[in-house]
Amino acid sequence: MLKVVTTREGAVRFEVLAKPRARNSRIAGTREGALVVHLAAPPVDGAANAELIETVARALGIAKRDVVLARGETSRTKLVEVRTLSAEEVRSRLAGS
Repeated sequence: MLKVVTTREGAVRFEVLAKPRARNSRIAGTREGALVVHLAAPPVDGAANAELIETVARALGIAKRDVVLARGETSRTKLVEVRTLSAEEVRSRLAGS
């Protein structure tokens, strides 16, 4: 199950395990409370991070501007922040993708 935390400002944060250079970009499930995301882009010049934001935003049905990479720009383990949905909405939308 995805572990999500709500900040004082009302944003929702969760960890993501990014797997770059996959065949296609998609949500692959969860592992140890983190969302596993396969990314078609290579980890070069921020391409994988941009693809991650786009993939998560598409899965949640929100705009890319509402998904922010809070930590882990150069790491495979990242902290993503969503600013427009509640924790329950994030869980339910990601469970359906």
